[in-house]
Amino acid sequence: MKIAVLSGKGGAGKTLTAVNLAAIATSEDSDGKADKNAMKTVYIDCDVEEPNGRIFLKPEEVDEKPVYTLLPDFNPDKCSGCRKCVDFCRFNALIYIKSRPMVFPEVCHSCGGCSLICPEDAVIEQKYRVGHLEIGCHGNIKVVTGILNPGEASGVPVIREALSEGENGAQTVIIDCPPGSACSVMESVTEADYCLLIAEPTAFGFDNFKMVYELTKLLNKKCGVIINKQDEAYEPLERFCEENRVPILARIPFSRKVAGLAGRGEIICEKDAESGRLFRQLWEKIGGELK
Repeated sequence: MKIAVLSGKGGAGKTLTAVNLAAIATSEDSDGKADKNAMKTVYIDCDVEEPNGRIFLKPEEVDEKPVYTLLPDFNPDKCSGCRKCVDFCRFNALIYIKSRPMVFPEVCHSCGGCSLICPEDAVIEQKYRVGHLEIGCHGNIKVVTGILNPGEASGVPVIREALSEGENGAQTVIIDCPPGSACSVMESVTEADYCLLIAEPTAFGFDNFKMVYELTKLLNKKCGVIINKQDEAYEPLERFCEENRVPILARIPFSRKVAGLAGRGEIICEKDAESGRLFRQLWEKIGGELK
């Protein structure tokens, strides 16, 4: 089971939800009892520009795995200057200058099309490092953190490599997506079985929530809502969920205690009994939604 956790904006509580859900999924079965035979849960942080899950999970025995993409280079002895590669590139990543093609790495999608179209076999694909993964463990949770190199335009290659670490037969994969609804988010949720949408009960939070809701509908993903930092109901959000038949699975109250625990990088379901009950109930509701 792969569960993607999304939010339309940063700071809504996406990572807070994802890490606590991973902790509950690992330590509890559907009856709320310790499940010693449960397979390892995999938590994957796909927010590769600013991954924060490791602050809470504090993984141990961390290994680093580089992530590469392929960039074209051109053999001047073979290149005839036909420009077919430049004309073929739909991303405008190639220009023809000084009698040979030149690549802009920032917009190259590493599709390999220029290599296939070249009649002279003049294109050489070179490895180019765009980031790395940090892979460790928090108890029985495998923690995968994607980290994009500063200045890189797209985190998709790192996200794709991070998601591959969940393809090892694990019973549960929790995917902590980037905020918003850009290409990196679409890449993160493509293989998800269920999407959890984190919403703030404010006008700004509601507007951003609708953005990620539309993305899940576009991708035909089943989803539920968690309202975070709620001290009172925000009527437009409540009405939207009712009209669109989107279940509200949990309401995380606005709490100084929870904020303090989270601010210290604690797993709140392990430190606060009320939060533990909330996330166990959430886990059970997700299981019911997927039946």
